[in-house]
Amino acid sequence: MTAGLEAFIARLPKAELHVHQVGSASPEIVAMLAGRHPGSVPDDPEDLAAFFEFRDFAHFIEVYLAVVDLVRTPEDVRLLTYEVAREMAQGQQIRYAELTCTPYTSVMPHDPGRGMPIEAYTEAIEAARVAAERDFGLVLRWIYDIPGEFGLPAAEATLGFVLDHRVDALVGFGLGGPEIGVPRPQFQAHFDTARAAGLRSVPHAGETTGPQTVWDALRLLGAERIGHGTTAAQDPALLAHLAREQVPLEVCLSSNLATRAVATLAEHPVRAFVAAGVPVTVNSDDPPMFGTTLNREYSLAADLLELDERGVADLARAAVTASFADRATRTALLTEIDRYAGLL
Repeated sequence: MTAGLEAFIARLPKAELHVHQVGSASPEIVAMLAGRHPGSVPDDPEDLAAFFEFRDFAHFIEVYLAVVDLVRTPEDVRLLTYEVAREMAQGQQIRYAELTCTPYTSVMPHDPGRGMPIEAYTEAIEAARVAAERDFGLVLRWIYDIPGEFGLPAAEATLGFVLDHRVDALVGFGLGGPEIGVPRPQFQAHFDTARAAGLRSVPHAGETTGPQTVWDALRLLGAERIGHGTTAAQDPALLAHLAREQVPLEVCLSSNLATRAVATLAEHPVRAFVAAGVPVTVNSDDPPMFGTTLNREYSLAADLLELDERGVADLARAAVTASFADRATRTALLTEIDRYAGLL
């Protein structure tokens, strides 16, 4: 990649659609939280690099949950969310982000002695959102996801958070965590109810399991975007369906490499997606944990897809188009991208 294209990416206004709240905690934030709540996570930022070396996806989930355990108070939630927003806006030129939150692992209804009330959680993320827009000009929206490893009780609780404690910034209903041993069909009723309440369906699927998981997400969960969808490339009929229906895939290159979903970046199916006409967005997933940034993900995608500045700008536009932002926000950001890219 040329220095000029790298500089273009660094200043390019962007939207991010697949990024997790806790997984976005920088080493500095994690170290600070570990200092507050001593335990299994190193409180030295340098030691965290080794801590975040994942053997496989199952090990990633273990490490991720260890970091989740550090977010124990409403102030932890507020500080984490605000500082993540700062890094998005100031370091990545992100103007709009749909941040995936997992309130279940903070409210912890399965362990009432440790969790916080959902009202306190909601107040904390909303305080951070309002401050982030005021201080950084970053528009934040929430996707509440079911942590699949906790099964149906987590789905019931998360749906309750959606229905009984909804805020205007909540736009989506998701499903994360492991796919192996967590079949998507069991969550159909929860997604039906969330969609009936006006939320958009954005489950993870096809990250560590085969194309059938993506089909289940589409047919049973009403998915409007697919988180990852990596194995969709194995099924030509599925690729054709995604292209025909224009269902975007939230591609996370470094994440897929770090969790061994792909063996090498060269083998990543993003080129097959684009060749088939499937809409693709570029995202960072859990950036500090995977040693990446959204800027770096754009650089990697530009190399794999052999893009010039216009092509990179088109990737940024694709994310805005696939977002659940309101019309005014979408129009403003698309105009800013076009102006930056010299298209206006």
